[in-house]
Amino acid sequence: MPFERRVTRKLRVGDIEVGGGAPVSVQSMTTTKTADVDGTLAQIYALAGAGADIVRVTCNTVEAAQGIAEMMPRSPVPIVADVHFQYRLALAAIEAGVSALRLNPGNIRNERHIKEVASVAKAAGIPIRIGVNAGSLDKDLLDSYGGPVPEALVASAMQEVRYLDEVDFHDIKISVKHSNVALMVESYRLLADTTEYPLHLGVTEAGPPPGGLIKSVAGIATLLSEGIGDTIRFSLTADPVEEAKAGRALLEYLGLRERSTLDFIACPSCGRAEVDVIKVASEANERLEALKLPIQVAVMGCVVNGPGEAREADLGLAAGRGRGHLFIKGEVVRVVPEAEMVDALLDEARLLAEQGAEARLAAADVTAADLAAEERLELISIQGDANRSQERRQAVKDVAGAEDSV
Repeated sequence: MPFERRVTRKLRVGDIEVGGGAPVSVQSMTTTKTADVDGTLAQIYALAGAGADIVRVTCNTVEAAQGIAEMMPRSPVPIVADVHFQYRLALAAIEAGVSALRLNPGNIRNERHIKEVASVAKAAGIPIRIGVNAGSLDKDLLDSYGGPVPEALVASAMQEVRYLDEVDFHDIKISVKHSNVALMVESYRLLADTTEYPLHLGVTEAGPPPGGLIKSVAGIATLLSEGIGDTIRFSLTADPVEEAKAGRALLEYLGLRERSTLDFIACPSCGRAEVDVIKVASEANERLEALKLPIQVAVMGCVVNGPGEAREADLGLAAGRGRGHLFIKGEVVRVVPEAEMVDALLDEARLLAEQGAEARLAAADVTAADLAAEERLELISIQGDANRSQERRQAVKDVAGAEDSV
């Protein structure tokens, strides 16, 4: 694993393990009316297809709870019921067979009601997420701490934990979400130092992309890199499918989940580029995403440094003088006309996924590497070495070899 993860208790949401070293899971939430069973299920299937392991639905009416009862046997992933204000709807969701509950301690505050829900959830064998939100903290806590500061969020969560502990309920996960990234990070750090329960990460009300994506990545990735976090959600003002895609991609980029989708990398372009890198990369990315291949692909704007800089990619394309150089793990395997290079890249991607890297390297055009090397030298002779590699190497050698003049 790339990061040493915080040790937490383990629980199960349906058939998904959370905490205790289980893979970090991706969550999202439907935007449909839960009473609309077919519409909600359609969105749940879309979310599951985009990488969501767990999906939350609102349970704000009796009809919503009835909808949950109808969709549970048909859902491809565990369903969490999101309950605010009315504790009896939490009891109704449990009766409906939901996989887990999310309760907001900021608006279900009656201790007796909370304990009743916990007791029924324990009998049903389902976990509860204590979902603290900076925007809905209890007024007494806001007054006591002077605002939605990290200490107030953690105090709210731990007060709820105590209620659940008193009825011997311990299948708990916790979130302390804030719309301010820095305060969100500090809240989770404080919570991680306070309890061993698994944590659900998210920047609440992050907003639409691209800002919402940037804020979510900034907060969630920071904590994951510190080993904090067992399940995540990107709270975007967008199609929830985008949340699931982003969450899954983040975990794959961090090495916390095996790659199941395309990892596309491309150079930022420069004056040495022989093609419109942005245009070529955009077309290649769009067409490759449609193939849904779990490989890393690089598009580089020139052959001078492209194959070397992207040598760790499963497959890559570097543009030469009117030609495209296809490379696998840094080794050029084909050289094709520029007009055909994106098509050739897609063909090679399919073959790579089917046959594997060794087979494709064995099938390489034996003249491709020599042709690529010739073009690289030709470009350097025309454009010069933009990186001034030899000049820099000599300067370093001169400094290192200089006698002490003191």
